[in-house]
Amino acid sequence: MAGVLVLNGPNLNMLGTREPEIYGSTTLLEIEERCRERAKMLGLELTFLQSNHEGELVTWIQEARSDGVSIIINAGAYTHTSVALQDALQLCDEPIIEVHLSNIFAREEFRHHSYISPLANGIICGFGAHGYLLALDAIAELRGAENKNMQGKA
Repeated sequence: MAGVLVLNGPNLNMLGTREPEIYGSTTLLEIEERCRERAKMLGLELTFLQSNHEGELVTWIQEARSDGVSIIINAGAYTHTSVALQDALQLCDEPIIEVHLSNIFAREEFRHHSYISPLANGIICGFGAHGYLLALDAIAELRGAENKNMQGKA
């Protein structure tokens, strides 16, 4: 079973109460529950984590790398500021999907830049909580393509 790490950055633990007009009323726990259902359906083993601390996110990315796990990341504000996250993600060989609840390109200009995007296989933004499910579908598709390529080489 392919592993997927869903990482959530600062303030995402406040979903449902923090600016619902931008981020929606769905809580992070509800997103996690939906992701667990979708992952099970797709045959993916899911780990779902959140931290307000940059170093903890870096450590989890490093651990995922050594475990051969794909990453879905909503780094929150660290998307726009963290070279440390970029450096950690650069070491990953498995698929990476960047997720944002809001359309970051329709917001303040500082949100238009991402340190994660250049390393991601894809970016999903503006679909609210549903973006996480789209990211899981994308990981399953990417991992399926990898498995087909590996079978062709055997």
